[in-house]
Amino acid sequence: MGVIESDPGAMAVLRATADLGLPDWWIGAGFVRNRVWDAISDLPFAPERDVDVAYFDPDERDPREDERAEARARKALPGVPWEIRNQARMHLRNGDEPYTSALDAMSRWPETATCVAVTLRGDSVRLMSCHGLADLVGMVVRPSPAFADAAGRAKVRRRVEAKGWQDRWPGLRLEI
Repeated sequence: MGVIESDPGAMAVLRATADLGLPDWWIGAGFVRNRVWDAISDLPFAPERDVDVAYFDPDERDPREDERAEARARKALPGVPWEIRNQARMHLRNGDEPYTSALDAMSRWPETATCVAVTLRGDSVRLMSCHGLADLVGMVVRPSPAFADAAGRAKVRRRVEAKGWQDRWPGLRLEI
């Protein structure tokens, strides 16, 4: 994943997250998607609105643990907009059946190009995509299977508009 590995800021975030010692952790959504779309569009990387760290710990479902992890992360890298969530309890918020892993939870994020994440194992960046990489590298906005109904598609449309994706990346192809 050269886009991530060649970005010192991204690597610092990955190393700081690894140091938190969270089980089954991944950083996804805009952290990966935006860097890839910026690289494809030959744009300078824009600072993150948030850094979505998804981890899975079925034995620790207290939301205060997420707050403690965020505090440790902010101490390690101040100024990074951390958002750390244990996916073992997020199914309750989303009205889904219990998730079995962080990747299972991420597969239910709104757009296929958003259901992509990286983690650090040793010094190696690992990339995971729940629905393939074609939409990410093709700059296609398509609802994930969890958002394929009319209400889900409407939510994806609102996200595209609210986040200004077409202004930032005019080459996006919307398949909503």
